[in-house]
Amino acid sequence: MISEFVPTVTAVSSAVQKVDADALVLGVAKGPDGPVLLPNPLAEKAAKGVSDSLQALGASGAADQLLRLPGVDGYQSETLVLVGVGKLTGEPDGGVSAEALRRAAGSAVRQLSAADSVAFALPASTVEQVAAIAEGAALGAYNFPHFKGSESDRTKTPVSHITVLTELREKHTKSAVARAGVVAAAVRATRDLVNTPPSHLYPESFADEVKANAKGTKLKIKVWDHKELEKEGFGGLLGVGNGSARKPRLVRVEHAPSRPVAHVALVGKGITFDTGGISLKPSNAMTTMKLDMAGAATVAAVVRAAADLDLPVKVTGWLCLAENMPSSTAQRPEDVITIYGGKTVEVLNTDAEGRLVMADGIVAAGEENPDAIIDVATLTGAQMIALGLRTVGVMGQDQLRESIVAASESAGESHWAMPIPEEALSGFESTVADLTNLGAREGGMLNAAAFLREFVPNRADADKDALDADSQRIPWAHIDLAGPAFNDKSAYHYVPKGGTGVTVRTLISYLEGLGR
Repeated sequence: MISEFVPTVTAVSSAVQKVDADALVLGVAKGPDGPVLLPNPLAEKAAKGVSDSLQALGASGAADQLLRLPGVDGYQSETLVLVGVGKLTGEPDGGVSAEALRRAAGSAVRQLSAADSVAFALPASTVEQVAAIAEGAALGAYNFPHFKGSESDRTKTPVSHITVLTELREKHTKSAVARAGVVAAAVRATRDLVNTPPSHLYPESFADEVKANAKGTKLKIKVWDHKELEKEGFGGLLGVGNGSARKPRLVRVEHAPSRPVAHVALVGKGITFDTGGISLKPSNAMTTMKLDMAGAATVAAVVRAAADLDLPVKVTGWLCLAENMPSSTAQRPEDVITIYGGKTVEVLNTDAEGRLVMADGIVAAGEENPDAIIDVATLTGAQMIALGLRTVGVMGQDQLRESIVAASESAGESHWAMPIPEEALSGFESTVADLTNLGAREGGMLNAAAFLREFVPNRADADKDALDADSQRIPWAHIDLAGPAFNDKSAYHYVPKGGTGVTVRTLISYLEGLGR
């Protein structure tokens, strides 16, 4: 259920006195000797009055702290807002990083949800700073009211008008602000899909949402229904999805510019609800399992963003959609299934289902011989044990893995490179099939990556005599965002409670880098 709401974001060089907004936001940092008011366009007397009052007001400069004050005489905004940006870092132009500005802007908009319009008087003397504020504010302008009982709650929107005050002219900031809007829309679309309850989002409706969201674009979409999956031998999707009355789907979404500089295939795990199947989860482990399609939501949003940004990179998204349910038609432990392409897997645990549908998608994506395959999945609980709830794990071919991590740093997201040890595949041996789907418990995130790597096809031009097995494969990376994809704790920065949209910005940044 992708919302059509889009906040209006503009960057203007008007005098702050002329800006008509419900709230005017200033930044406060944690300095070595107490709170510090960041550079802003207020008149000297007004700025000094605010600065001298910081400690009395209880301002600390800590990230996410927000204080509301009456508006300043001579300015149109009824409310003056002080938002914390964290510690001063020594960065030029105000001593704060772009990510600190992004977080502060997002936090302010999120906490000012009752306002219709917000203006930011944060340090914005560079295009990078303007872009960070615009993006953070647009990310913070999010809610998900679609299933509320009253019409007033359902139609309630967050901050609708966002203004970034800067000395730069519009011709210098226009493209950066427009990009921020596209990126924020992609993140919001991902959050919307993740937050949609499984009663309303299932493989068929997910495919319908993707098609509806592609209207008005040049994206090409193909959907495999249950019968077509059977005919073509997608055993992973069928094995996982056959336990549900709502049958699986495979969706291919393509952005195809006329002269692409590269072709990247993105494969997303789309388990619309995960009970564990016959290997049933405890009830308290199911309460957030609508999130298990976050990988597919991410991929769909990134391909749409690539089209909206007109990136010169061909991007194909493969959404592996299934609902994992227990029933008389569900796959059983010790069943053997045939993945698309011919490899067989002995299913020892039906709750290790994501790797099965992803294997189908990786093989299908590889048939087109892309320059790289990147899969995105809420794959293992082990990811949360290893890296926590805010850091995404990235594994795979060294160069591609490092490029994704570098893109995450540029985007302001936390992704961490992880290895695939030589012994990681050793727990997947089967006496009756090529592999089992259940490796060793220790290092579970790394082991799952090793399993997926077995399904990455060879490059069309691989020299089998000169290269080892790994070098022959299409460059591939695996992104495990099991914990960071969903925030079931308090909101923070520009991240709401619920679906986070993590990794969307990283993948957009990565694709943009290929086009430079």
